[in-house]
Amino acid sequence: MLKVLLVDDEPFIIQGLKVLIDWEQEGYTIAGTASNGKEAYDFLKKESVDLIIADIQMPVMTGLELQETIRKENLSNAYFVILSGYADFEYARRALQNECMDYILKPVDREMLLKLLNRVSAMRDEDDRMQQKNRKMEKAYLARNQIALIKGKYDDSNLQYVTSQMKCKEGVRYVEIQMAECDADEDVTDQEMREFQRQMYECCTAFLRDYAENCVFDVSADEKIYDVGLIFFRYMAEEAGLDEKAYLNWLVEYLGENLSRPVTLLVGKNVQDISRIARSYGNACMLRSFQGFRSKKDIYFYEEEVQVSNDGMVLCKKSLDHLLKVVEQNNHMEIRSAVDQFYEEMGQRGVHGEAMTLNINYLLFQLIHLASEQDDEVNQEEILRLISESSFEAGTIRGSKSHLMRFACEYGDYLSQLRKNVSRGVLGNVEKEIRENYADNLTLKGLSEKYYVNSAYLGQLFRKKYGQSFKDYLNNYRMDRAADILLHSDKKIILVAEEVGYHDLDYFVNRFIQVKGCTPAKFRRQMQQ
Repeated sequence: MLKVLLVDDEPFIIQGLKVLIDWEQEGYTIAGTASNGKEAYDFLKKESVDLIIADIQMPVMTGLELQETIRKENLSNAYFVILSGYADFEYARRALQNECMDYILKPVDREMLLKLLNRVSAMRDEDDRMQQKNRKMEKAYLARNQIALIKGKYDDSNLQYVTSQMKCKEGVRYVEIQMAECDADEDVTDQEMREFQRQMYECCTAFLRDYAENCVFDVSADEKIYDVGLIFFRYMAEEAGLDEKAYLNWLVEYLGENLSRPVTLLVGKNVQDISRIARSYGNACMLRSFQGFRSKKDIYFYEEEVQVSNDGMVLCKKSLDHLLKVVEQNNHMEIRSAVDQFYEEMGQRGVHGEAMTLNINYLLFQLIHLASEQDDEVNQEEILRLISESSFEAGTIRGSKSHLMRFACEYGDYLSQLRKNVSRGVLGNVEKEIRENYADNLTLKGLSEKYYVNSAYLGQLFRKKYGQSFKDYLNNYRMDRAADILLHSDKKIILVAEEVGYHDLDYFVNRFIQVKGCTPAKFRRQMQQ
């Protein structure tokens, strides 16, 4: 409903306007009335309206004076219509100079008033569309400048714009918000991940309220990472009467209560100001890679997980370098022996806690370097994380000796595959498997085992070539086959679903709608017509 303020010193005029038309039917509600411009002015200081219809001649403050005052003080952006019994062009000219929308004479004609209201409604709709469009453009422009700072590719123009639009003070961190790893499996399609990513963003902005602009959608822009970024200033926690950890825990609890899946926060190191936010972003990226070697948490803080003091720390460099050598050679027997030696040395030298973390971090950094020497186009940090997760089994402690042993063997396989450039033949085999056995329970892990390729690496190769995940590619292929069956047969929908590999009819119908834009039954009718 659009809100109207009626202003006239003659009560019967006000009453006449009220009953002249059915205001609600036209989409309006009379928010208030006033007997002169001063009363209307006081009303507008408390409430906003969309349309003001005011008499031109009134005591205390005339309609023209009211119009000039609210425009001068920017008190209201309501459409203004002058109402008068004086057919004097000078009044109209002066009113139009102050952005008066129209000038109508008493007695008010019903049809003329209806046309006026229709015009106001159309103008308000157009204004709303333009405002919404402008807000989206401003938001997108701000996000582009924020991402430039976050990625460290910015100039003074980027920095000045961000600082002019945000409340920037000393003490800032980058926080990456993403779906918890336990839920990010291959059964979740790219579309579902994207939808959840948008839900995360909307939920975060609702939590941040006045600081919603600190939330940035899809910072990484990586095909495998569905993230939301948060530029987190210390003052945000202080204003809430909390320290930084308590505030971020509050955020995690809020997201957990309002989202269908759990999330994880990766919190970069505190930096002095927003011009250095890229350093904190780099910390969060590192945390993303190292999650597989840490115990499961809702929040990972960089200072706690990665950066440790070197005072009195022991680095088992000799045994670590030997382990790196046999991983590069992909000698599984030697890898197991080297892991045993590494843990034995740590035990003999009393290495535990933060010192053990330092040693593991050294190993991981060197492994990333080894992979980057083989293929600098593959996301090495993502491979590190995925292999770590695939090496983890029930009953195995993350980052334990058995976990590290399995990881090192799989990473050795991965490096070997990089050297052989296995993508030439294996993708063709996988594509053939889908064509011939699409109705079977095909999985990326199963195919990787069949063709002796690391599943994480195969997944990245698949995305690189086809621009989508294996799961989405298989799903789309099945939908194409289902559409073909629907078109050339009269089989029941449930039989079609089973023929292409779906035993849950509702799941099949939902997937078909996502890919084809309508239900299988509607698709068949449209094709027959």
